[in-house]
Amino acid sequence: MRRFPTAEAEVAEELAAVRPGLVNRYAAELPGARAAVLSRLWRALAYEPLPWITGRSYDGGELVLTLPGGRRLRGPGADPYATGVPVDVVHLDSVAYDEPARLTADLGVPYGRDFADELADSTVSLALSRADQPDVPQTPRSEWEGEQSVVDGHPFHPGCRCRPGFSVAEQFAYGPEHRPVVRLGVIAVAAEQCLVSGTWPTELRDGERLLIPVHPWQAAHVLKQVGLTGPAGRTGYVLDAHPLMSLRTLALAGDPHHTHVKTALSTRLTSSVRDISVGSVRASAALSAFAETLAPHTAGLLHFTRTLGAATDGSPDLAAVLRESPQSYAGTGERVLPVAALAATPLPRSPSWLAGFTRLALTVGLRLLDLGVALEAHGQNLLVVLDEADAPVRLVYRDLADIRVGPARLSAHGIAVPAELPARMVTDEVTALRRKLFGSLVAGALAGTAGSSAVLRTALETAVRDLPRTPDLTVLREGPLPAKALTLMRMSGGTPGDRWAVLPNPFVPLPF
Repeated sequence: MRRFPTAEAEVAEELAAVRPGLVNRYAAELPGARAAVLSRLWRALAYEPLPWITGRSYDGGELVLTLPGGRRLRGPGADPYATGVPVDVVHLDSVAYDEPARLTADLGVPYGRDFADELADSTVSLALSRADQPDVPQTPRSEWEGEQSVVDGHPFHPGCRCRPGFSVAEQFAYGPEHRPVVRLGVIAVAAEQCLVSGTWPTELRDGERLLIPVHPWQAAHVLKQVGLTGPAGRTGYVLDAHPLMSLRTLALAGDPHHTHVKTALSTRLTSSVRDISVGSVRASAALSAFAETLAPHTAGLLHFTRTLGAATDGSPDLAAVLRESPQSYAGTGERVLPVAALAATPLPRSPSWLAGFTRLALTVGLRLLDLGVALEAHGQNLLVVLDEADAPVRLVYRDLADIRVGPARLSAHGIAVPAELPARMVTDEVTALRRKLFGSLVAGALAGTAGSSAVLRTALETAVRDLPRTPDLTVLREGPLPAKALTLMRMSGGTPGDRWAVLPNPFVPLPF
């Protein structure tokens, strides 16, 4: 008997009321969703430094994990860089498990039950997302369609589709993979009570008040407001927008510049609570200006999307950031896609194509790292400009909130660190700088695009032949690869900060 039927049954019941035509398809997608989440969990168990795993070994091609008390977990060899390879079952001693939530609960480890609930939520949400897709993949015709093509969420996080607090109806209304138009509201706040960074546009002002865009989920569940007030006292929702990959960032409809609006969403999606801190608003203009000084050092290979304005009433629950669209950096016949969307988009991804993209990404990332700036270049923040033949020609980076900056390296290049940067961003610790870039770019964006260790290894080996032999590249080629320990971070009792795993060197074949 299944231990976690509740989440699956509850979603099916809600679905029957909201979209009855999808009930059977949702049921058909559940086994695949369980396997997709289980594969991510198994990867984490195989490689993350979870304190209750006391041993790892291989037996006849299978991976065996030893737990306290002598219990054993047994499953297939885990490729740390693989995507789209589902794990259908693992065994805890003699019991077979095909449900990641039930397995996690039965491990009996600290914080396991809470994480099991998250995995149950991730599983049903993923099944719902897959159930609502067209039978034939569509070529994206707009920037938001490219973003919305990422159906499965994070390629390596077991909580890839975890959305606590979202009903089935709200997932359809707000989830980007469901392709809705979201009607943003605004809340009017006296300008003198607000912190503003950059320029707040006139169309979002009403006399002496600022009109701060609010996500409807935030308005209903956190701010407890309905009938939000628009310009000139008009009541109702006033900004139609298309949700992008992160769900809480949207492209304004009808705006010729397709301005992006990052809204506060005070719930934890995947791993993090998605509010907008006051410090983030305060630093946004300085960060944007700093990034503009960095772009010339990439010889035109990287653009940073500019932050146009940011505002908050002093609470992380009511804040918004306006950014220019990455599409601003596409020339005639070109298009821009998030790297995470590459795997879901019909492209001529030959070995030479992947090697060229890898070379482009490493060239830019390592050049900035040598300069003293480590990008959080995962598949959502990093976008690629494709020419008419779909060849990768340039990169675009958005959302500077999690970069790391090394004053010593910058100083050696005659660049000063802006005083407004938050202290958490500034470090001269070389390990921290390398972790930030390698963990997001190589273990994240490039691995997710390659889809396996073998393909990633070939692309890296080809790409690095033409790169300057810097100390950073030497460490990348010869050492293990850092990656965020995403499951450990969810099973650490709310301890803040990143935790790290060490993955096998991607330049070396796996032992199985």
